[in-house]
Amino acid sequence: MAQALAERCRAAMEQELQRLLNFPVAPGSADCVAPMLHHHMGWDAHAPLAAGKRTRALLVLLCAGASGGRWQRALPVAAAVELAHNFSLVHDDIQDGSTLRRGRPTVWSVWGRAQGINAGDALFAHAHLALARAAQLPPAMRVRALELLGAACVELTAGQQLDLAFESEALVQPEQYLRMAHGKTAALLAAAAEMGALAGGATARVRTHYRSFGAQLGIAFQIRDDLLGIWGTGASGKSVASDIESRKKTLPLVYGCSVSPALAAAYRPLAQGGAGTAEIIALLEQAGARAYTEAREQAAARAAEAQLLLASPRGVAGRALRVLTAQLLGRAA
Repeated sequence: MAQALAERCRAAMEQELQRLLNFPVAPGSADCVAPMLHHHMGWDAHAPLAAGKRTRALLVLLCAGASGGRWQRALPVAAAVELAHNFSLVHDDIQDGSTLRRGRPTVWSVWGRAQGINAGDALFAHAHLALARAAQLPPAMRVRALELLGAACVELTAGQQLDLAFESEALVQPEQYLRMAHGKTAALLAAAAEMGALAGGATARVRTHYRSFGAQLGIAFQIRDDLLGIWGTGASGKSVASDIESRKKTLPLVYGCSVSPALAAAYRPLAQGGAGTAEIIALLEQAGARAYTEAREQAAARAAEAQLLLASPRGVAGRALRVLTAQLLGRAA
């Protein structure tokens, strides 16, 4: 039943997103905003199966249902969170110069950087419109949800600023990295969980537990992604050691370089005399970076599970929320 509910939520969410972004363009029109948004969301004819997992939206709906409310009531809230997430992805692709996302050309690589920025801005605006026009929610609830979403977007952009700044810094400390990860990944997940609980009618105390759950879930999820980027099998969609090849500053590498001068020297770009992937991995193991990162991931995962327990999620939605949490943490449900 839990899995069936999650699938119903995803299907309803997709319909809600398409309703919100359904502004057809007349043949020959110069307006290319709608085609860009539809392409990014995975709705164009060329890639109908590349819409993404809608994890943040699902988190909103399940937290609403697990708080005792009707998850359907939270659809505009979930849509707002998902659109805000996708605005950040469109802009992130431009900043990173990424030409592919989910196996398809990114918006900017098809329409150009300027239009890509425009598409991201449009998604950001539609995220806020989704909440402002959610007539099924009381006005005070809409205002609070808008405030939570806006604050999360501010944190998200601050995290992205740190991430970009790290590219030019020779040495980054683990705590600096974790502050960045909170902004880039955890802040929106924290807001998603709290906004869902808000729409579900949860008390302020319970909403605080859901928020903390989402924040810790985001940190654990990001750290796990960092581990997969070096020691992954490829089944996750990330190639083995992809983060080393691109010289990313993920948590294992940040920690390793902070405690091992040899690793810090070896992690220079190859063009500047840096070491190859195999040597970097060996130095990471010697520095205890893998064990350190796994310990940080487990600590965040335990904290997320503890906060979820305190939130006391109810019913089928509560069970589905626990399953989703286990999946995101890479654990057996």
